[in-house]
Amino acid sequence: MANEQTAEPFDLESVPFRGIVEQSVAGIYILQDETFQYANATFAAMAGYSATEAINRPLRDCVAPDYVGEVMERYRRRISGEVRSMRFISHGLHRDGRVVYIEVHGEARSFRGRPAVVGVGVNVTEQVERDAQLRQSRQEYRELATYLQSMRERQRAEYAREVHDVLGGLLTSMKLDVGRIARRSRSGAIRGIAADLNALLHEAIGNVRELSESMRPQALDHLGLGAAIAGHLQRFGERSGLRVQLQPREFELPLSRWRATAVFRIVQEALTNVARHARASSVEVRFVRGTHDFRLEIADDGQGFASDHPFRPDARQHSLGLISMRERAREIGGTLTIEAAPGFGTRVLLDAPIVENPLQLS
Repeated sequence: MANEQTAEPFDLESVPFRGIVEQSVAGIYILQDETFQYANATFAAMAGYSATEAINRPLRDCVAPDYVGEVMERYRRRISGEVRSMRFISHGLHRDGRVVYIEVHGEARSFRGRPAVVGVGVNVTEQVERDAQLRQSRQEYRELATYLQSMRERQRAEYAREVHDVLGGLLTSMKLDVGRIARRSRSGAIRGIAADLNALLHEAIGNVRELSESMRPQALDHLGLGAAIAGHLQRFGERSGLRVQLQPREFELPLSRWRATAVFRIVQEALTNVARHARASSVEVRFVRGTHDFRLEIADDGQGFASDHPFRPDARQHSLGLISMRERAREIGGTLTIEAAPGFGTRVLLDAPIVENPLQLS
């Protein structure tokens, strides 16, 4: 066989310091004819056996049933000479029936004149289980975050309706009453006071409308994402004094309501960060649509930041706003990238699919 010519011989009896090998904290084994010809006490204990009990025990008896096929295939590939060495995590079967995870590194050798696999193994069960628990915790966190985002959007929509309909209605009624007082009064002083009240009420109604829009833009529900972004960008420019531009000026994107809301909130948060931190004079929002996906880019000409800044894309985030943006992007199956350099501004890039993935959390 090919490996009998190339594999180095392995003679157990000639191994120097055999006592050290047998007492090693790493498991050591020799497989031949699909059975264990040798296993030190450490390796045998991983499956709940003594070193003596492990000898001549079939390999398949020490592997979890649903993993036997893969382990035997890996064994045969090395014995046949197809590959010399393999390193992987095997699903071992303990004698009490539980699964143990063993990281093994075995290679083809000649043992007593015939092909064999000689290797070492380390019990990584605790590490594998910790990793599984961590993945589960992350999944639960993401499900919770998605639920909280959904509940927050519902509350925002309810508050927006209440503010617009109830508070806005009351202020409008007051404005009408003040107008009637001004028209019926013959006193110049009273008409002056009424005029002042009318101006204050007009300002208050505008603030209520702005507050309602910030909580839940009406355009998002009735005119679509493109119109909502255009309207918000215009209001942002008026408030901040920055030059704003949308390219193209109008666009349509057929997203479900919750996905459109997520995209709008990302743009909203990115513009808020520009106003707070960028020291910019202009900001541009660009939209590019592909066949199956789209890109939204929010770029400013502000101060930017260095690659070792704590807000850089590959660093741990300490900003709840940035974390929220990344989480919203993940929820819609997209990615959020932040590019910046000192003196060259900052770009926030959202890349996401147009069609909703049925596996995404809703």
